[in-house]
Amino acid sequence: MSRIGKKTINVPNGVTITVGKDNTVTVKGPKGELKEAIDRDIKVEVKDGNLDLSRPTDQIRHKALHGLYRALVSNMVTGVTEGFTKQLELVGVGYKASNQGNSLDLSLGYSHNIIFDVPKELTVKTEQEKGKNPVITFTSADKQLIGQVCAKIRSLRKPEPYKGKGVKFVGEVLRRKAGKSAGK
Repeated sequence: MSRIGKKTINVPNGVTITVGKDNTVTVKGPKGELKEAIDRDIKVEVKDGNLDLSRPTDQIRHKALHGLYRALVSNMVTGVTEGFTKQLELVGVGYKASNQGNSLDLSLGYSHNIIFDVPKELTVKTEQEKGKNPVITFTSADKQLIGQVCAKIRSLRKPEPYKGKGVKFVGEVLRRKAGKSAGK
């Protein structure tokens, strides 16, 4: 568990990291600004282009927090430099997606369309090519937020195991079931 926490985080050029008095880490970069409140037991130090996190003892709780916060800060640095992208695919006859700004209009086989308001920190793009399933692409600097929004949209119509219809991640492998067997 603690091996991840011991790794130092390289801070690329153009990224500034500040640590507040209440142990709040702020990361600013070309793609935006992210903040994370860190537990008071974990010490954060910025030294000549590297960021180090250290823990006071080898208790299980401190080891777990050490690795957790190192991973969160590393994701913040990656987010403000490169950003994150996730894609959802709508599999099913008549399933459609369109967006107007950050308002997503989903047709998922229910009697009504679902209007989903996407947070302003994310950018949404929908694609519908003939003969292919509709794809929704999300991009953001915040990995936690993008994952949470994608999970919420996926929960509106989870993929079912018999035909695979529903909202799934692009590249996600579904476990399929055989269905009813023929009569004897």
